[in-house]
Amino acid sequence: MARATYIAPTLNEWLQKFNFKIESKVRYSETDMSGHVNNTSYFVYFEQARVEYLDSLRFFNSTVNAVTADLSCHYHNEAFFPDTLQIGVRVAKIGNKSFDLEYYILSSHDEKLIATGQGTLVVIDLETKQSTTIPKDIRDAIIAKEGLELIN
Repeated sequence: MARATYIAPTLNEWLQKFNFKIESKVRYSETDMSGHVNNTSYFVYFEQARVEYLDSLRFFNSTVNAVTADLSCHYHNEAFFPDTLQIGVRVAKIGNKSFDLEYYILSSHDEKLIATGQGTLVVIDLETKQSTTIPKDIRDAIIAKEGLELIN
């Protein structure tokens, strides 16, 4: 398995960078025949946190949307029904037309690291369906939430 190189310098220091998190209860339908959460379900958890994060930035009240250009997941431990999961998401880097996100999933009852991920969202104009510059109000909201150091 490829190493999750974005987790740096240490796991605890990396986790402290997250300002946004949600909780989600594992549904029985998300498990496989072995009783643990199916590997595809983690992408749904990432999406759920991503949508709530973007909504907290008032992203969906604008003339743009975002499409996923890239998304990966590293599996660290198993999760089971009926666990409650804590899912964190943050913007790790912001460009002119895209931004990179990082994710974590912890088991809420024992704080065991279940999965981590990273991906890139490209901002598109809703009318033209073409990539476009991140609007200033959204860029400002991201920087306010995450800090100035993520501008490249």
